[in-house]
Amino acid sequence: MDGLPFLVDQPPLIDGYSHGAVHGELGLGSFETHLATAVGAHGPAPAGTSYFDSLIGLAIRRWCPPLLGLEPHCPPARYLARRREVGAYKAGRMLLRGSGIGTFLLEAGTPSDLTSATEIATAAEARAHEVVRLEPLAEQVADTSGSVDSFIGYTAEALYAAAQHATAFASGATYCDGTAPEAGEVRRAADRWLRARRPGDRLAEPALVRHLLWSAVATGLPVQLHGPDPRPLAAFLRATAGVGSDLVLLPAAPHHRRAAQLAAAHAHVYADAGPRPEETLAQAPFGKLLFSSGARGLPELYVTGARFFVRAMERLVREWTTEGLCGPEDGRRITEMVASGTARRVYRLGAEATAAC
Repeated sequence: MDGLPFLVDQPPLIDGYSHGAVHGELGLGSFETHLATAVGAHGPAPAGTSYFDSLIGLAIRRWCPPLLGLEPHCPPARYLARRREVGAYKAGRMLLRGSGIGTFLLEAGTPSDLTSATEIATAAEARAHEVVRLEPLAEQVADTSGSVDSFIGYTAEALYAAAQHATAFASGATYCDGTAPEAGEVRRAADRWLRARRPGDRLAEPALVRHLLWSAVATGLPVQLHGPDPRPLAAFLRATAGVGSDLVLLPAAPHHRRAAQLAAAHAHVYADAGPRPEETLAQAPFGKLLFSSGARGLPELYVTGARFFVRAMERLVREWTTEGLCGPEDGRRITEMVASGTARRVYRLGAEATAAC
């Protein structure tokens, strides 16, 4: 990666979580809409400003123009004009191939305007694997189920079928206690939800979410947990020790430190390294933390996510080596562990991911 000579011998990153990139051309307005989502904003930027006036906006202008043949920090209008000149597909391909990511874990069932795992693998000349989100899986089954019995049965079948090809499951559960719900509780929850819902309604029955989580853990596949604050999941983390499924915490800021602490406390729990790996690496063994970009929509977000992570790791390792806390070889090994090695082990990517590197 440009400007990072200390880590030039590192293998490509494994991106543990993202949603894919948009299809089609993007004008200034549509690009700004996706950029607003990335910075956590709603609605248009204040008059006379742009969402390029943000840390992510600055990062895009710094690292993405050179991948399209422009100088760093060029004006947004010039960058977007070059993007259109190159063409949406080719520009996305150039950005993804320049991101430094060699393997992508994409949440399956993303909106049709976003690339699938197969599409992003082709565009990036990389490997990509599907992560199946549990709630949409149940919602799809509910749309075609005529009774509680058929919903419960078809959900079990769909989950089993998904486990045959998925690399992991994922859930947005914000709470789960330490026991699986009993069959009667699941039936009552399914009955309430099916009676009240309309096609397209999101799953909001806690007992059904718990049922899905425990069912996913029973498959033995890793399960990603996207609850913003992982603390309400603590009982579930304790109760699933020894079951055989690894759990990966993907919290929202500012909860990455707490996620790292929970990963340190449980042998089968891992955590996203977050935007400030210097904080999370102080809270957990290095082999319990993983990189993810969380990118959605703009292929530029894969570039910026990877660059932010690698630069943060480089600064941290340089500080440690300068202080004599570790040697250069240890620094490289630690970086490789968080950047790709732990993900390869947790998601059982094995020789396939190694070949991609």
